[in-house]
Amino acid sequence: MIDTAVSSPVAAASRPLAGRTVAVVHAAWHSCGSYQLNVSQLLAYRALGARTISIAVMDAPSPPPPDGGRWPAYIAATSDLPADARYFCGPTRMGLPAWWRVVHGDEAGYLIEMTKRVELPSGVERERIDLVHANHFFTLPLVARLKAARDLPVLLETQDIQARQFVLRNETRFCAPPVARYEDLLAVELDWMRRADRCIHLNAEENADFARLLPQSSHRLVYPAIAPVACGPGGERVIFVASNNLPNRQSLRWLLAEALPLAPQVAIEIYGNIDSGLAGLDRPLYEAHRHLFKGRVEDLNAVYAQSAAVLLPTIEGHGLSIKTVEAMSSGAPLIATRHAFRGMGFDPASLRNVTLADDAASFAAALRAIGTRSETTSRGESDTRRLYDEKFSFDAYARALEEAAAPLLRA
Repeated sequence: MIDTAVSSPVAAASRPLAGRTVAVVHAAWHSCGSYQLNVSQLLAYRALGARTISIAVMDAPSPPPPDGGRWPAYIAATSDLPADARYFCGPTRMGLPAWWRVVHGDEAGYLIEMTKRVELPSGVERERIDLVHANHFFTLPLVARLKAARDLPVLLETQDIQARQFVLRNETRFCAPPVARYEDLLAVELDWMRRADRCIHLNAEENADFARLLPQSSHRLVYPAIAPVACGPGGERVIFVASNNLPNRQSLRWLLAEALPLAPQVAIEIYGNIDSGLAGLDRPLYEAHRHLFKGRVEDLNAVYAQSAAVLLPTIEGHGLSIKTVEAMSSGAPLIATRHAFRGMGFDPASLRNVTLADDAASFAAALRAIGTRSETTSRGESDTRRLYDEKFSFDAYARALEEAAAPLLRA
C-alpha cells in the first residue's frame, strides 16, 4: 500500500459524498485509455467529497508488488494517480485451469480464474469502505472477497463489451481448438456483471446493448471525463497519438501502409507506446517508418498545441475512443474516419474543424491539403472543443457519477 494523502482543494464537508470512502478497483494498466478513466473516477469522487483508495489488480502472474515483474514499471508510470491511498495485488501463479483457458482463447475465463487467485492486499481490511467502483467484469472476484465480511454496494463500469475485444485478439494469435466462441466469452462476462448493484456504460451503443442483454440489471449511461489537452496556437506538426492496443495497431498499420504512401510529402509524428506494438505486428512496416516514432512523452499538451492537424485513422475498435475525445479537446483540425466517433451520439460531419475520410485515397487527400485552409476561430472556440466541454467535461461527469452512485450508498 502507498498512502499519497493528497487533500482535495476545496473543503469536503458540504459535498455530496463527504465522509464516505470509495474504493476504485481496476486493472494494473498504464499509458492507455483505461488508466485515464481510472484517474477521472478518482478525481470525480474526490470532487464529490469522498476519500478515495485505488486497488490495482495485475492481470497476469507476477512476483508480489511492489518489486517484482511488471510492478516497478506500473508504479513508476502511475505516480500521478490521484488516490488518497493505493493498494496493489495480483496472482503469483497461473494454475492449470487458467492455463487451459488461455490456450483455447478463453480470455474471459482466464481472467476470472486469475482474479480468483488474488489475495486482498494487506491493510485494505482496515479501510472503512462505503462504495466499490469496479472496472471491468474480471475484477469482480476480488470485489467479492472485499465484500465477504461487509455489505458493500458495487458500481461496475464496463468499458465496452469485453467479449468483442477477446475475439479480436484471438484472430491475431494462435489458439488451440476448440477456440472459445463469442457467445461463450459473453456468457462469462454477463454472469459476473449480474452481481453488481448497478452497471454504468461509457457510450450510448454499449448502454443499449447491455440493457438488452441484462434486462434485470440497473444500467446508466455515463460519458467519461477525459482530461483536456491544451488549445494552443497551432504549428507544423501532423500527429498521431495512440497507446498500444490491437485496434490502434491495426489503424496505424492502415495509415502507414495504405494512406501515407499517397501523400509522401507529408511528414507525420507518432506518439505513445504503440511503437513496440507495430513492430510486433508488422516488423518491416515498422522499420520502414521507425523515424516517425517519438515514443511516450510526459507533456502531450505541447505536442497538441503545436499541431497542424491530429490524425484519427480508426478502422477497428469498439466502445468510446478515448484518443478521439482527447483530440477533440485540443480544438485542432482533425482528419478522421467516421468510426473514430463511434458511440458519441452526434454527426461528426457537422463539425467544421473535422475532415472525414473513410478510405485511403480521401485520407491521403486530406493530408495533402493540410495548411491550405486557415482556421476561422480560435481552437478554444472550435466546434470540437465546445462539444468536448458539453459532453465530456469533468463537471458533467462528476454530476452523472453522483447520480449513479448516491442511491447505492447505505445510510
